[in-house]
Amino acid sequence: MHHEVRLRRLATNELTDRELEHLHALLIEAFIDAFDEPSEPEEAFSKDDWHHALGGVHVLAEVDGQVVAHASVVDRVLQVDGRPLRTGYVEAVATVREARGRGYGTAVMEVIDEIIREGYELGALGTGAYHFYERLGWRAWPGPTAVRTETGEQRTPNADRYVFFLRTPATPPLDEKATLSCDWRPGDVW
Repeated sequence: MHHEVRLRRLATNELTDRELEHLHALLIEAFIDAFDEPSEPEEAFSKDDWHHALGGVHVLAEVDGQVVAHASVVDRVLQVDGRPLRTGYVEAVATVREARGRGYGTAVMEVIDEIIREGYELGALGTGAYHFYERLGWRAWPGPTAVRTETGEQRTPNADRYVFFLRTPATPPLDEKATLSCDWRPGDVW
């Protein structure tokens, strides 16, 4: 049976309230399902995680009119050794259980990668799904990670090797042994 796959690229403000509610529910379910043990919705995909995914561009894979995969990219400023970089930060990458392993997650990430390569100095994301991103050209940041706070830069050792980056045509020379830092935000800073 052939199913038509449609990729949609929309800014958050182009999504209807109903579409946003549906996406939020889909992401909660997909993230709970991805955990090895049953989890509370807030633990798997928190309100902060949801807010982090908003305000940028969403890429949706739809099959027969139903969203089966999602990813978004938002603007952030990451710094390498104190040098600010316009960064496309990837959030809320998920595929519904019934559609996993069919390339829908890869399809949305290929569009996200295009957006990042066209408009940013760097792409970044936090993940434990190394293989998925590595095969798409992403690499774990080899140096230390940190968050910039009002009181200065604070190391985030738990994020070391979980923060991945993607070079773009606009990426300047980077010292990959230097500290990569993000701006502070509520919830998971990375």
